[in-house]
Amino acid sequence: MSIVKEIASAVEAGKSKVVGGLVEQALNEGIEPSVILNDGMISAMGIVGEKFKNNEIFVPEMLIAARAMKKGVEVLQPHLAKQGVEPIGKVILGTISGDLHDIGKNLVGMMIEGAGFKVLDLGVDVPPEKFIEVMKENPDCKVVALSALLTSTMPALTSTIKAIEEAGLRDTVKIMVGGAPVTQAFADEIGADGYSEDAASAAELAKKLYGVA
Repeated sequence: MSIVKEIASAVEAGKSKVVGGLVEQALNEGIEPSVILNDGMISAMGIVGEKFKNNEIFVPEMLIAARAMKKGVEVLQPHLAKQGVEPIGKVILGTISGDLHDIGKNLVGMMIEGAGFKVLDLGVDVPPEKFIEVMKENPDCKVVALSALLTSTMPALTSTIKAIEEAGLRDTVKIMVGGAPVTQAFADEIGADGYSEDAASAAELAKKLYGVA
């Protein structure tokens, strides 16, 4: 088995302790950082996402795989920077104002990172003003991902999108929404550009909204 395939298998199996060492080994063998990232890690997370959607694995396994990839990316990051390898793009992510849930949001962030994006995670209970501030600081960001995990906080999705419109920034980004109580119908009603029902679908949706799917 090639070292890149070993990396892919280790990421898929969630072997955090060995991924970093395998990445170092691949670099020492002269394998391009971009090949290690794309063929070793991003492709593995794509398989993990598919398995999750097909109910072959569940949230814990997906989290473990995402953490393993993170370990590999930590080793790879300086080499990618040196090689001039840029992320696909930036995604601003946050749980909206009044909502303190972060497990689903964190998993979405990991999967979007696993698809090759730089994720700007604003955390939980994020007011509309904070999203707007970070959008202004990152005019190259084309996707904003909003999470709501409670029925009672769903109106904050509406007010956040409205605030982005009022700030004159709505045309600069695509807005994707998700969370346990959120539906496609609700996403359509509030004028979101996309909805995903799980973290694997969120990564695919981010690529689609960026035009790279």
